[in-house]
Amino acid sequence: MSELPEHRLKRLRMRSMRRGIKEMDIILTRYAEVRLAAMDGGQLDEFEALLDENDQDLYQWVTGQMPPPAPFAGLVGDIAEIACCGK
Repeated sequence: MSELPEHRLKRLRMRSMRRGIKEMDIILTRYAEVRLAAMDGGQLDEFEALLDENDQDLYQWVTGQMPPPAPFAGLVGDIAEIACCGK
């Protein structure tokens, strides 16, 4: 049985809020509030895969300390823009 869309969104919101480090909780919660509901299935898949990454790596990618892997570059850029500029 496949997951209902509203359940998936709720699960991804919770995963965004409950990270390993507080900085990523804040950054990803803000991103989820702004973008998650408008994402299509492929974008949700990409975001879910990103949530499987290590918080220290994610933080360095979002803050520009290290470049993100190519598959995540666009998503990380969007997260960084929202985290930085509050759009």
